[in-house]
Amino acid sequence: MKTILNFAFLILLISNTFSQQTSATKLGDLKSIYNIQDSVMIKTRDGAFISAIVVRKKGVSVPKPVILQYTIYVRDKGRDIKSLKEAADKDYIGVIAYSRGKRFSPAEIFPYENEANDTYDVIDWISKQEWCNGSVGMYGGSYNGFTQWAACKKMHPALKTIVPYVANRPGMGLPMESNVFINPNYEWSFYVGNNKYLDTIAGNDRQRFRKMQFKWWETGVAYKRIDSIDGSANRLFQRWIKHPSFDEYWQKMAPYKKDFEQISIPVLAFDGYYNDSQNSSLYYLRELQKYNPKTPMYLIIGPYDHFGTQIGGKIDLRDYKVDSTAIIDIKKITYQWFDYILKNGTKPEFLKDKINYEVMGANEWRSASSLDKMNNGFLQLYLTDSKSGKYYSLDFKKPVKKAYLFQEVDFSDRQIANNDYYPDPIIRKEIDTINGYIFISEPLKEPLLVNGSFFGEIKASINKKDMDIGVTLYEVTPNGEYFHLSYFIGRSSYARDITKRNLLKPDKIEAIPFSNTHLISKQLSKGSRLLVVINVNKNAFSQLNYGTGKEVSDETIQDAKEPLKVKWYNDSFIKIPIWK
Repeated sequence: MKTILNFAFLILLISNTFSQQTSATKLGDLKSIYNIQDSVMIKTRDGAFISAIVVRKKGVSVPKPVILQYTIYVRDKGRDIKSLKEAADKDYIGVIAYSRGKRFSPAEIFPYENEANDTYDVIDWISKQEWCNGSVGMYGGSYNGFTQWAACKKMHPALKTIVPYVANRPGMGLPMESNVFINPNYEWSFYVGNNKYLDTIAGNDRQRFRKMQFKWWETGVAYKRIDSIDGSANRLFQRWIKHPSFDEYWQKMAPYKKDFEQISIPVLAFDGYYNDSQNSSLYYLRELQKYNPKTPMYLIIGPYDHFGTQIGGKIDLRDYKVDSTAIIDIKKITYQWFDYILKNGTKPEFLKDKINYEVMGANEWRSASSLDKMNNGFLQLYLTDSKSGKYYSLDFKKPVKKAYLFQEVDFSDRQIANNDYYPDPIIRKEIDTINGYIFISEPLKEPLLVNGSFFGEIKASINKKDMDIGVTLYEVTPNGEYFHLSYFIGRSSYARDITKRNLLKPDKIEAIPFSNTHLISKQLSKGSRLLVVINVNKNAFSQLNYGTGKEVSDETIQDAKEPLKVKWYNDSFIKIPIWK
């Protein structure tokens, strides 16, 4: 009976959609050069329905390659159809499919969870249509980038290439970064999950969620109860925080480990140095390079943020004036790539090698054969206990005598926040020196090109069982400005294995490796210095880890009775990738 009711609802929904079309719209369709099917329903293997739109040029009888976008964002239909007409104008068939539960799909909405299976079924349906020549390419950004990788969890033979922009990897970047849940995704769950389209009222109500965030911070209630402060239950948030480890829940959403071995189709990815989800996006490429190095994989990356990447960059980025050569025509390159792969055309001229990156400060593009080949050396610098002016010395030499710097963090004190790591603005006149420790190098004797992702190892002992740390890397320019290069935020108990929590032993010196930092390319000038800030993560913008060893989402301000006492040892180091 339930199946019959669902089907009846589906027919009623489609009928209502057709009945709402005005005569003017119908007349416009008759005059149009496009054949638009805007109420397509695709049935999945498990009986769900996916809503889709198909756009073809009228009068075209020869099967064509298909350009597919798969998204959770049901925006203005005219906007989506416009992007499909672009595909048709370039001699392709344009298809956009919406996540299960969105638009005309009667199912419940669960972001991330069904995309691997549903993208396969949509591609399978497309490949069997008389207007498809058996080849499908995908493109799009953010969530739409994730869905392309989800489609590679189980490869369909018709999928010939993907072009992900700033692709999200659920569980790795958002809603948590290195196992620390961060707050930007909180209202997103209402934005995409409240109705069949988008809840723009909730999604744009920044004041509501900022107020909630700071009240949570001030009151010290458990993180899992943050929605009780807002007054509206957040079912998706509650679903996510039950999985603080990168467990099977997250793993099954997209390729994981040996899943990458089966991916042999060409990939062209776009990303930005200041894309918040860069660690997600580059995770896919690093794993693909690791498990199937023969796969043709290309990357274009430059000084862009999450949204800027998707439009090819913008001149002003968080008060940093971007090099003029960094601005690109991303849509043009995307379709050049599709012509290359799907029509045996010419490879885009922009792709000089596999990795193509803009060097900030040099106003030039360079290329490398792989991510690892972006650099040909490292600077290993120790976080010493020796004073260097008002900071501590960031030194090439490992200290002879083991020593430490002591920090005490009172989690009950909400007047002081720690870890001002976020790169906005990118260039600062000053940085927060109230807490944490700051290490600075000697002035560079010659220009230096920093190229890649920095990593390192923190040696520390604490009186508790866990802590969240932040490491931020700056260039201090000769004129005294602080140029934000990259950062890390992560949970110490997951430092060695993101799938399993391993608590620290109180008062024992622990080695805490970190590597999940943002990749950059920046030309540093002679006389500049490198500066590293290390701190405990304590602020209103993410989970607060009190260090008890309990599930962090369960901890409250009642767990803050004993301050966290940290000994940062002077044999801690960072390694900065450079090009000599």
